[in-house]
Order: sequence, then C-alpha cells, then structure tokens
Amino acid sequence: MINSTIDVHTIACLSDNYAYVIHNRTTGTAAVVDVPEAGPIVAKIAELSVPVTEIFLTHHHWDHIDGLDDLQKALTNQLGQKPSRVIGAQVDAHRLPPMDQAVIPGQTIQLCGIDGQIFDVSGHTLGHLALHIPAIKAVFTADSLMAMGCGRLFEGTPAQMWQSLLKLRDLPGDTLVYSGHEYTASNMAFAQSLGEANFAVASRAAQITEDRATGKATVPSLLELELQTNPFLRADDPALQTAMGLSGEVASDVFAKIRALKDKF
Repeated sequence: MINSTIDVHTIACLSDNYAYVIHNRTTGTAAVVDVPEAGPIVAKIAELSVPVTEIFLTHHHWDHIDGLDDLQKALTNQLGQKPSRVIGAQVDAHRLPPMDQAVIPGQTIQLCGIDGQIFDVSGHTLGHLALHIPAIKAVFTADSLMAMGCGRLFEGTPAQMWQSLLKLRDLPGDTLVYSGHEYTASNMAFAQSLGEANFAVASRAAQITEDRATGKATVPSLLELELQTNPFLRADDPALQTAMGLSGEVASDVFAKIRALKDKF
C-alpha cells in the first residue's frame, strides 16, 4: 500500500528539467531531489511551509546541481531554516558539491523520515545514482531511465547502461518513474521511427501529444508503461528486434544500436 501521507511535487526548472520535492506530512519535513535552479523549488517550499531536511543529488551535471548554493541560501536567509543535508554518490565526491553524506549502491538512507534505496545506474555518467522509495512506489532516475527514453551515454558504455536499466526494469511495474527532463515527445517520435507495429506505443503517443499541447508534464510515468513502450528497456524483446532487423542479437548490442540511432535522430 502506498503511504498516503507522502506527496511528491514535480517542479519544472530551466527549459526542460525537473526537480522534486518529497513532502512527508507525518514528520512535517521535506526532501529535494536535484537542484537545476533554486527559484521554482524555493517557491514550492515556501508554499508548503515545510523545512527541507535533505537534498539528494543524482549526478554531477550542472543542470542537476547548479541551484544548490542558491537553494541553501534561500532556505536559511529567506525561509529561516537550517541548511539541508546534502547527499550524493561517494564515488563522485570529487565533482559534486560538498556533501554531508556520501552514499554507495545498495545502501538504505533516510530522507524526511522515509527510507530510500540507492541504485548505481551508471551510463549517462559514471557514478549516476537512482533513488528508490518503496513506501510511495517511486524511483527517481534523473538521466538514466527517462519517459520513453534513456540518457545519452556521456561517460559509460552501452553495456553499462543496459545493466543499469535492467536493475530498474526489475522494480515492481506499479512504480512511478520520476526522471529528470521533459524529453518525452522527442523520445516518442524516435520510438515510432523504429518501425514496430506496437499498439501501446501508438496509444501512448496520442496521450503524450495531448498532454504536451496543454502544457501538462509527461513525468512521472508508470514503469509498467515504460516496459511496454520504451525501446531502451526492450532491447531483448523479439518483436522490437524483428522490426529492426536484429532478431536474435545480444540484447546489449541491440541496445547499443538503438542508442546510436537515437543519438542521430
């Protein structure tokens, strides 16, 4: 059962980023996942009138961490709070902002009184983390698993990213995927370009088009829907392999070919 006293607020930042405010109404505290910029996050925290106890950083890219200093200053100077504890990957400590807690994959941590499980989802970057919170059936994936897509491989290999996606794919199908960007319309168009006759993709495409026409966010998305429609999770699916002329090939190799096609799309 989902804990009904915990709310997740999706915060649009920059041109197409998302940050998240997790509000635990039982403890009366909140946590933030990623800080692309401070302003929209500060506005939500002020609206909720809740202290932020932790800030979790998924990876080192500027558009996920650059607002951290301004957020901390606003929390203390504008909202009268204590600075939040900053949590991030131990392996990435040399290129993340100073942290109060450096974590490793497999570790369980607490954010605003809620248990979260740490996953290594390297590929987009090395040391990229995902945060799984079973109590609310949620996983915060940033630029690893995205709605109908996955992040470009700036540092890791296709084999690494495929293994990372397999970890996320093994979560319960009713898990909500909170990813880092509003890239879904482009990802949808790419999925349609692969030539597969997939009713679930066509149906989802219609919904995405409708949502984006009205400015509605397509994130979070349901993992079960990603399993049906996201080509990056389906590199071992015989139907997709056949449509691409890659029947029987090793899944990680198929994934690499899908990622290479998306890079040129």
